Amino acid sequence: MSDATPLHEIARFYRRLQWTAVALLAGWLLWLLAPVLSPFVFAALLGWLGDPLVDRIERRGLSRNVAVLLVFGGMMLVLVLALLLLLPLLERQIVTLVQSLPRYRDWLVGTVLPWLERRTGLQLLAWLDPERLIELVRSHWQQAGGMAKTVLGYLSRSGFALLGVVANVVLLPVLTFFFLRDWDLFVERIAALVPRDHEATVSRLAQASSDVLGAFLRGQFLVMLILGVLYGIGLWAVGLDLGVLIGVLAGALTFVPYLGPATVVVFGGIAALVQYGDWPHLLGVLAVFGVGQVIESYFLTPKLVGDRIGLHPVAVIFAVLAGGQLFGFLGMLLALPVAAVTNVLLHYAVERYRASRIYQGEQPVPVEAAPPVMIETATPPPQDPPPA
Repeated sequence: MSDATPLHEIARFYRRLQWTAVALLAGWLLWLLAPVLSPFVFAALLGWLGDPLVDRIERRGLSRNVAVLLVFGGMMLVLVLALLLLLPLLERQIVTLVQSLPRYRDWLVGTVLPWLERRTGLQLLAWLDPERLIELVRSHWQQAGGMAKTVLGYLSRSGFALLGVVANVVLLPVLTFFFLRDWDLFVERIAALVPRDHEATVSRLAQASSDVLGAFLRGQFLVMLILGVLYGIGLWAVGLDLGVLIGVLAGALTFVPYLGPATVVVFGGIAALVQYGDWPHLLGVLAVFGVGQVIESYFLTPKLVGDRIGLHPVAVIFAVLAGGQLFGFLGMLLALPVAAVTNVLLHYAVERYRASRIYQGEQPVPVEAAPPVMIETATPPPQDPPPA
């Protein structure tokens, strides 16, 4: 018995070491193939989000291919309508932004920097003197030359990068169609590889992860869309030339907690001060921010998102930033799915821990003693006294 136990422990250690090596190898390959995998991951997310609707249509008696064509056609129609409506509007907003850049520069140099100099005592305007900037470039011409060489090298490779972007855009709808059509088949093949002893546990965890993440992503997308429209219309009603652009940007950044509202306050406030320079329009921007926060906090998030992902906002921000830092755009796509699955696994680990001997201790859990049972004995009948 003493010889078998060390061998069992050694074998378990080697199995864990093998799984660790497999995980590290998978992470390394993911890092290498990140530019190639991005359209596949995005298409897989779209296929996974659209699969419940395909299954619902299929249960109504239509074939799988017809259901996939209906859902895929709906996705493409929404995308085309969004592009037709948003692209001309955003183009006009960007042109307005470019034309307004001299005003923003004059406001920065003539108002903000002198105010900061009076408050801090620093000579900030001296750093923006053209002669000083030229002298700074001359003193660091070698570094500037190296930077220019790097930029030129990047521009020489930009043609291939542009071809890659075009290829990904063309490939995305094709991959989405195949993921929608064969999603159930992919799930069945992956489930067939799960060890039979762990099939029930893995299925439960996978279903919980899918429900949590699917509800969160669908709800969060609706929140982003509604807030983008609300902020855009509100800032446009205040009178900001760039109100629609700021509103769309704030709605898109609502995906990261607190970043979308901060965009409304900061960029909207700067636009109001540059364009009008008075307090009423700045108060109007704050009113749009307040109305958006009330609607999001009391109506949109509780009804559409809730606490379905179970992650603190700090954890969401860290997941998005860490994924982008490690794997670029692919990491940002995978950040929330990985965070949701990790959250479900952590809850499962906590359940196992609380049921383990480490948490409960060696002593058995005391059981309340049952009340004593009162047994009634029959009273013997009185006997006649013996005769005298």
